[in-house]
Amino acid sequence: MTDKKEVHEHEDMDTIFLNLEDGSEIECGIIGIFDTEDKEYMALFAIEEEEVLLFQYEEKEDEFELNPIEDDKEFEVACDAYYELVEENEDD
Repeated sequence: MTDKKEVHEHEDMDTIFLNLEDGSEIECGIIGIFDTEDKEYMALFAIEEEEVLLFQYEEKEDEFELNPIEDDKEFEVACDAYYELVEENEDD
């Protein structure tokens, strides 16, 4: 979804572990939270796979929940919004 050079600029980012369906977990750096239309999303960098992952993000009391984006159109909207943020940050 993005190149490695861009993501490595975020080496000091906070990390979380995602539990996968097979019982394993992967470490991800938190790139950021952004919103589009009426939903919020979180962009994560899967460290071992060196790829960006996008999830629906929802705050619940003092915790948060990440859900997969299952609708293709919604995923496209989230990707476009993420790329816009990346481009804005490159211009800064």
